Amino acid sequence: MHLIVIRLDLCETSSPQPFVDRELDCQPLRLGLPVNLGTMSSLYNVEPQPTAKVLLETTSGDILLELFAKQTPLASRNFLQLCLEGYYNNTIFHRLVPGFVVQGGDPTGTGEGGEAIYDGGLFEDEFHSRLKFNRRGLLGMANTGKKNDNGSQFFFTLGATPELQGRNTMFGRVAGDTIYNLMKMGEAELVIEGSERPLYPTKITRAEILANPFDDMVKRDGLQASSAMTGADTKDAKKKNKKRGAKVLLSFEDDEENAKAPVLKKE
Repeated sequence: MHLIVIRLDLCETSSPQPFVDRELDCQPLRLGLPVNLGTMSSLYNVEPQPTAKVLLETTSGDILLELFAKQTPLASRNFLQLCLEGYYNNTIFHRLVPGFVVQGGDPTGTGEGGEAIYDGGLFEDEFHSRLKFNRRGLLGMANTGKKNDNGSQFFFTLGATPELQGRNTMFGRVAGDTIYNLMKMGEAELVIEGSERPLYPTKITRAEILANPFDDMVKRDGLQASSAMTGADTKDAKKKNKKRGAKVLLSFEDDEENAKAPVLKKE
């Protein structure tokens, strides 16, 4: 038997809140409960067999990723193509919400950049009945809170996040002992407490594709090996995203249909 920490968020509101609403005064309550690790294993086994694998080399250690490319071909192809072209090299994990997610994939490092490989720089959501945000170490796509609005930014879960089900595409998982490096990332110090900006953000130094089911994938012409931007490039990216209204931070605001449950989206 092992001890698992369960987080409950108690808010003074008349409507159910599956997670902390940043505009409410909520206090987390942590309970220590014994749990059999076999339960966690059973959750893991419900997921389909991954068919792609990527190794992210970061300043916090390696992160080994397994992708569900058969169930999420759009998200998986997008991620693999960007990795192949060095798009994520030298990019940082610019946002950390302790106990919830750590987010990266923005070449500008601002949370306002990044595009998908498809026409228009966006692609459709993908959901599957066996892919659920039920534990830490899951890989998902960040979006603006609108449907079919995925770009390049992605996140890792730091705990169960069922409120993201049906709202954000889950397309992979962290594998093996590298989950401990993700946990280390999730414990990073913030610039200001509650700011969600890491003081010393983890950087991706290299992405290596270990298994790729897309045999036709090749590097596209006219792309630089690394997409990390500085100076004028960052300003240009901001202007471009402002024009199309695409912002790329996660948000806890309600979506356009005024749903009560906060969504994982760009802000």
